[in-house]
Amino acid sequence: MATEIILPKLGETMEEGVIVEWLKKEGDPVQRGEVLFTIESDKATLEVESPAKGYLRKILVPAGQAVPVLTVVGLITRTADEPLEEPQEQPQVAVAPPVSDVVSPPPSRIFASPRARRLAREQGVDLAALTGTGPDSRIVERDVRAYLEKQPKATPVARRLAEQAGLDLRAIPGSGPGGRITREDVEQAIAPAAPPPPPAPPPPPAVTEEVAVTSVPLGGVRAVIARNMHASHQTTAPVTLTTEADATALVSLRERLKTSLAETLGFNIGYNDLLILIAARALREYPYINARLERDANGTEVISYVQDIHIGLAVDTERGLMVAVVRHADRKGLVEIARELRELVGRVRQGKALPDELTGSTFTITNLGPQEIDAFTPIINLPEVAILGVGRIRPRPAVVDGQLCVRQTVWLSLTFDHRLVDGAPAARFLQRIKQLIEEPYLLLA
Repeated sequence: MATEIILPKLGETMEEGVIVEWLKKEGDPVQRGEVLFTIESDKATLEVESPAKGYLRKILVPAGQAVPVLTVVGLITRTADEPLEEPQEQPQVAVAPPVSDVVSPPPSRIFASPRARRLAREQGVDLAALTGTGPDSRIVERDVRAYLEKQPKATPVARRLAEQAGLDLRAIPGSGPGGRITREDVEQAIAPAAPPPPPAPPPPPAVTEEVAVTSVPLGGVRAVIARNMHASHQTTAPVTLTTEADATALVSLRERLKTSLAETLGFNIGYNDLLILIAARALREYPYINARLERDANGTEVISYVQDIHIGLAVDTERGLMVAVVRHADRKGLVEIARELRELVGRVRQGKALPDELTGSTFTITNLGPQEIDAFTPIINLPEVAILGVGRIRPRPAVVDGQLCVRQTVWLSLTFDHRLVDGAPAARFLQRIKQLIEEPYLLLA
């Protein structure tokens, strides 16, 4: 019997993936654990290994195609000439529903084979819309496939969104490969129609030189970033507080740590390591910043105060902006944070970080100091309450004890959601960040 190659679910948030490249051809011998193909999710590019030893007999999903997780994408047989036979469908086993406090009429039972149910679940097909051709009108896999052949090509996520919105997929143009309807296509169809444009201005004077324009589709990670940033701008009430901190003591501490720990760590302690340690301490003392706006089971908006402190660090990569997450940062020392952050940022920039390593942060730091930016207005990383922007540390003239001198200073910018936190409490949190930067020995208290 052939061994199925499954597109794995590499994280809680992963719903589908795109096969970037098959590294083996049909008929090639494969070893268990050998890399068969690479996949791309909305967060990273990862390698998938062979589940068995044998021969890659059939590629069911070609490169470039997006499919839901847990989809069978290929088949492996033990020998090169073993017949490819699909396993027999197993009989349906009825399971008694759990007892509920609320008595409701039992739903009409839909008889379907396990393979039909799995395919319907993967492709977002409602079994109630199908007519079974199996024994006793049971729905079998060929019924689901026949239904899909009559429907427009669409991703499972797009099908579910369209069903929830009551939209007919046949009326939605697809922008994906081969005219496939994507989630963005359905979201665009759901969005209210834009108001008519104003009258066109008179045409500009003719120019003799043509302007060369190169267009690229807004897709992949860039589309995810655009969608998240737009959602943050539209749904939050952002306010940004800025303050200048004297970082002279922090710079001195880092220099001493570089000298003391370089041989042990194999690299130099960085400012981001110290900033994560400082932010974790401040969040533990001001838990109202370590929160998020959510909806409870009744759909009511509630403020959820998160007990765990997971700090995200914005990382610039070739594929776009990513947020690497250091989990339980308040429980870790500086050396542990530094080691974990180096490994994590390395995987993020190589595109090998798992989706769960790029999600779940409760507070984010974005540091544009290396790009020589002094101050800026960061955008909140939903569903968090606030984000800390850090500018470059550099010597500036300052007055200390009535005397003009040169000090190392840094601008801090805290953007927070005013729906959940007021200005004064947010300012107190930023003050604490400033104090720990100016007096880092307080981290030992």
